Amino acid sequence: MTTPSPGKQFRDALKQPPLMIPGVFNALTARLAERAGFRAAYQSGAALSASLAAAPDVGLVTQTEFAAQGHYLAAAVSIPVISDADTGFGEALAVERTVALFESAGLAGLHLEDQQMPKRCGHLSGKTLVSTAEMVGKLKAAVAARRDPNFVIIARTDGRASEGIEAAIERAQAYVQAGADMIFPEALETPDEFGRFASAVKVPLLANMTEFGKSPLLSASELAKLGYAAVLFPVTMTRVAAKAVEEALAQLARDGSQKGFLDRMQTRAELYDLVDYTGFEARDQTYFGR
Repeated sequence: MTTPSPGKQFRDALKQPPLMIPGVFNALTARLAERAGFRAAYQSGAALSASLAAAPDVGLVTQTEFAAQGHYLAAAVSIPVISDADTGFGEALAVERTVALFESAGLAGLHLEDQQMPKRCGHLSGKTLVSTAEMVGKLKAAVAARRDPNFVIIARTDGRASEGIEAAIERAQAYVQAGADMIFPEALETPDEFGRFASAVKVPLLANMTEFGKSPLLSASELAKLGYAAVLFPVTMTRVAAKAVEEALAQLARDGSQKGFLDRMQTRAELYDLVDYTGFEARDQTYFGR
């Protein structure tokens, strides 16, 4: 029996909403998400910029860095992984290459946003957008470049902050006409706005529940009732992990020993189990007849 492509797996998962999609900042976190029962995972540009380069999410991480890290995530798990692709890393021809690289990496899909470079985090002020026509051209290029028709092309619009909710809806409708499989309306500000968007845009919608931003933190079930197929938690695990490391480092510096926080660590056995150490060791032994 042929294994479904990552894109097909993601589309199948969307049929059972709400699909909760945690952001994973490395392959180990992706595997933890899979073990926790999540049916998909997400490579966030903000999480990748912070964890890979200690850099802000302003478009500094490159196309090939995204693809390389996406490969590690996709290879570590059996659940589908979708990825941020910022503005596509250039114009329409660059978008073609982005899709080819991300699909070859084993990712299930990507989202493109309609900001101008230099881009900004979706919940900050000062964003400027490309024209609707330019974004439509990028989406057409993305659709044309994919080899697997199930590879998911998601269009993100940041129009709410720059142009208002009605303009954002109009942009989304144009993006659907250009071939987008899903729409990601960024930085909506009230439950009513989430509902209005869902009433007007008739493809699966992706909600972004990032902390400390402009959107209210609605639950996955609340968003499903409003008409959303999937929910991103893009930087949640990065923030939790960074805070835990920060606190452990402070305690280590103060006490000169890690004895006081052993109970907050994975054990050696738990980490070995997560990375399948015994499986690698067993295979190695068979090669030498032991």
